[in-house]
Amino acid sequence: MLVLLPPSEGKAAGGSGGPLDAEGLSLPGLAAARAAVLEELVDLCVGDEDKAREVLGLSEGLRGEVAKNAGLRSAAARPAGEIYTGVLYDALGLADLTPAARALADRSLLAFSGLWGAVRMTDRIPSYRCSMGVKLPGLGGLGAYWRGPMAEVMPEAAGTGLVLDLRSAAYGAAWKPKGEVAGRTATVRVLHAQVVDGVEKRSVVSHFNKATKGRLVRDLLLTGAIPADPAELVTALRDLGYAVEAERPAKPAKAWPLDVIVTHIH
Repeated sequence: MLVLLPPSEGKAAGGSGGPLDAEGLSLPGLAAARAAVLEELVDLCVGDEDKAREVLGLSEGLRGEVAKNAGLRSAAARPAGEIYTGVLYDALGLADLTPAARALADRSLLAFSGLWGAVRMTDRIPSYRCSMGVKLPGLGGLGAYWRGPMAEVMPEAAGTGLVLDLRSAAYGAAWKPKGEVAGRTATVRVLHAQVVDGVEKRSVVSHFNKATKGRLVRDLLLTGAIPADPAELVTALRDLGYAVEAERPAKPAKAWPLDVIVTHIH
């Protein structure tokens, strides 16, 4: 099982660990692409601060993120699972998983990143600010930039089992499963069901979408569930008490869209 996650926009401080060892990151086939993005991002942030803020889409209150990016090569690094914070990662709660569940998380979770392409939770990275929607002056839009390198490494990373794709659209642009990999890929949409005047109405949720996805992954990890394909995932989620609606795609090389229905959002 491979679970594809977005990163978080906000990130924890790097702490007191040693600096980035780029050669030690997972998916070594991305090394050259990572080096190119890192070099351009650092050069951008060392130069004109206002231009850097504009390119990165940062408000005045986030001006300090530019200086943080400028020092990425020497900044303290720590595991990505500790760097990424926010709603999904809070709900996922990596820090207090059982040892068995944490070992499964380390093997199964892959967070996509505008700067690193994709990293595992154990990969040591510094805190940074660079979303997949950024357009760097030399490399262009990062979503498009990463498609080539990702196409080279992701089919092997996907292995032979389920690919559970929980990324947002911006991060999904960097790699789209194709062929037989797509056929064992499931995407998840979270819908809030409410009864209004006797009629059930459903709406897409945003903030709580992330929380539900985090809890969903946590529950799978804690039970040690390793579904082999989307059909087994549907069964596993229903066994965990989730209301899931799914329809087998008409074509075998298509991802399964799953709807998780929630009646309470928290």
